[in-house]
Amino acid sequence: MTGSSSARPAFVVWALSRALMLLCVIKVITLPGPDVTSDVSVIYHGWYDVLSSGSYPQSDVTWQYPPLAALAILSPALLPFLDYASAFFVLAFLCDALVLGLLLYAGRGAARRTAGAWVWVAGVPLLGTTAYARYDVMVTAVAVAALLAGVRHPKVLGALAAFGALLKVWPALVLAGTARGRQTRLAWATAAGVAVVLLVVCAVAAPGALAFLGFQRDRGTEVESLGALVFHVARQFGWQGRVELHYGSLEFLGPHVPLVSTLALGLSVLAFGWLLVWRLKARTFGVSTPADAAFTAVLLFTTTSRVISPQYMLWLVGLAAVCLVFRESRMALPACLVLVATGVTQLEFPLGFVHVVTSDATGVLLMFVRNGLLVAATLIAGGRLWRDTVTRPAPEVSQAGRARTPASAP
Repeated sequence: MTGSSSARPAFVVWALSRALMLLCVIKVITLPGPDVTSDVSVIYHGWYDVLSSGSYPQSDVTWQYPPLAALAILSPALLPFLDYASAFFVLAFLCDALVLGLLLYAGRGAARRTAGAWVWVAGVPLLGTTAYARYDVMVTAVAVAALLAGVRHPKVLGALAAFGALLKVWPALVLAGTARGRQTRLAWATAAGVAVVLLVVCAVAAPGALAFLGFQRDRGTEVESLGALVFHVARQFGWQGRVELHYGSLEFLGPHVPLVSTLALGLSVLAFGWLLVWRLKARTFGVSTPADAAFTAVLLFTTTSRVISPQYMLWLVGLAAVCLVFRESRMALPACLVLVATGVTQLEFPLGFVHVVTSDATGVLLMFVRNGLLVAATLIAGGRLWRDTVTRPAPEVSQAGRARTPASAP
């Protein structure tokens, strides 16, 4: 699928689907289930008032974000002619449009394709109105821009990765797959320098810039996480725990929850260990490797996390879209699994969240399907990344002195 053949249809489908989403978030169209936009009008707006006073929300345990998240929360001030929630939704829409534009532009050329743009076009509405009711679309736009710019400009990759990491941590993982040597040195050094400067600026600008670290540390096992499946099943056999709002999300509380939370952290440590081993052993870096590695890394840490909030799927959709811009990427299957998992996520939140919270048959089925798809996508992505970069023969040099890249492993 060439860039010229499907750019216009992709834009048309995007425009129609996003118009529908905007009508939903501003409540012209009312959807079943809980109102996901209340987080913007109540929680975000409350943080906006605190941040506007010159301080981070130091006493609010639900503030679990790095210091530059303040920019996203304060951003509706850019549109003073709209109320806070409406301005936020418009800015989320504009970031959505930016991602589409970046993917369509990057998809031009013989070695590129617009399949990535189509992943984004389809993936965002599969998540539903949650995509516009959280600031993750803004963070995803930064990560997408970083990966696409990094193909030619490693310093830009590093700067945007640092900026994104101080918005919501995970964009730091876009640095995982930079080619060894000069590209890694430039990208990582720039990221470190920019991060230090931004942290100092935030700390000087307002008190409480690092308060989020303590609040994040104390989180438990959220009801949608992989570890929560243990308690969804245990409830069927008389487990005496409960579900309560805890540190900003609905978590399981009761016997053995700390153990499962600790095991989840252990899985995340193992995921980091695998990623480190991969980085040390990888020897073949192609044009799609940074995107493939970032996608795999975020899959690893999302799947093993104690918390899998619905908006996390937006990160995976954005990174999957970047992977599929490149014809050499073999992340099509895990990308498709992520799209299906995103659709199932909307079924469990907000549409079927009451079933998840009560752990009835429908809720348990939805969580097994969604989390099973994430596990499958993680294992497949990790396996393909390993084969393409570790076990695939290194490029041979022909008699003419030019590197000849072997065909991808099956």
